[in-house]
Amino acid sequence: QVQIVESGGGLVQAGGSLRLSCAASGYTSMINTIGWYRQAPGEMRELVAKISTGGHTDYIDPVKGRFTIPRYNASRDNAKITVYLQMTSLKPEDTAVYYCKAVVGSWPLEVDYWGQGTQVTVSS
Repeated sequence: QVQIVESGGGLVQAGGSLRLSCAASGYTSMINTIGWYRQAPGEMRELVAKISTGGHTDYIDPVKGRFTIPRYNASRDNAKITVYLQMTSLKPEDTAVYYCKAVVGSWPLEVDYWGQGTQVTVSS
């Protein structure tokens, strides 16, 4: 089991910045990827960015150059880890609930653990 708690959302003006935090606890040594997703009202949840334990990152095109996932220290002893999503030059279209997901295990036995989400609202 892995527990995920997101924080750091809020209301910000266009052009501003926010840093979201994803705190993971439990069997963190088994995490192989952490992803940030978002879901706007009436829209499907979409992957925004992800990072592997090896530090490889991927971003969707709309956020490239604006969002960053700093490399984190993967846990080998199930210590609590925190993964951030640094968001700059925010736009109103970035408004959504942002979720963190930890992927545990290896394909085809992967298990996803989600947090409860944190609201990001960007005003124009």
